[in-house]
Amino acid sequence: MLTSPVSASTARPSPRGDGSTAHVFAGSSRPPYGGEVPPDDVPAGFGSDSWDRAVAGGLERIRGRIAGAGGDPAQVTIVAVTKGFGPDAPRAALRGGLSQIGENYAVELLDKAAEIAGDGGAVPCWHFLGRVQRNKIPRLAPVVGCWQSVSRAEEAVAIARRSPRPEIFVEVDVSAIPGRPGCEPAEAPAVVEAAVAAGCLVRGLMSVAPLAQQGDAAGQARAARAAFTTVARLAADLGLKELSMGMSADLEVAVEAGSTMVRVGTALFGERPANDPHARRHGLQR
Repeated sequence: MLTSPVSASTARPSPRGDGSTAHVFAGSSRPPYGGEVPPDDVPAGFGSDSWDRAVAGGLERIRGRIAGAGGDPAQVTIVAVTKGFGPDAPRAALRGGLSQIGENYAVELLDKAAEIAGDGGAVPCWHFLGRVQRNKIPRLAPVVGCWQSVSRAEEAVAIARRSPRPEIFVEVDVSAIPGRPGCEPAEAPAVVEAAVAAGCLVRGLMSVAPLAQQGDAAGQARAARAAFTTVARLAADLGLKELSMGMSADLEVAVEAGSTMVRVGTALFGERPANDPHARRHGLQR
């Protein structure tokens, strides 16, 4: 089982890929519809070579799943989600050519960004995927290159005050998950308009699929397809070209619905470690 993460770095390079490199995002512990979580072929305590082999294998499988769903792996950005992993996860992702790194927790992102900046090597674009808290924005703004979970006008305004022309996605809540951030589909046009007026570059919409009853893979796929199709239509109505939809478990359904960006963690790195010291420090064990 993969028991360590890959790490990344600070600074704010452009979040866009160059078409030659896939990019990676958020993780899910649910079993995938059409793919497999990487096999348990990497022992605990492995070094950078083993990390690199694991990431290369995961990336090959992810690209195959994108292609199998009718997408172009060179055009679908992969955001590597390193939540719950240590800094070796972003490092391995960077070595594997993945420049887009996603984190859900502010403290975890800042810790990893500082460690990777200290490496003096490649610098990733950090995507913030978690709930936007305005008291955390001042510390995050110098590091985050793309804010993926903006759901209220006030959040966009606060980010724009701290960062010139910030790149954001507006999160639309179609998940039916209690407490999940995101605006209602009917509210999205007003949030996008307010964000643009505040000086944000609104790249597109982001969403997370609903949860079906555990063990109901067919129901999960149907619910995800309906939700992603709704968000894709909304983006088209708003003239937004990018869609951040799909995680490790449902990326095929998202790509079929038109996703241009997937957020993957476990499909790339394996299951998150239960005893990772970085995760334990921030209470991230599952």
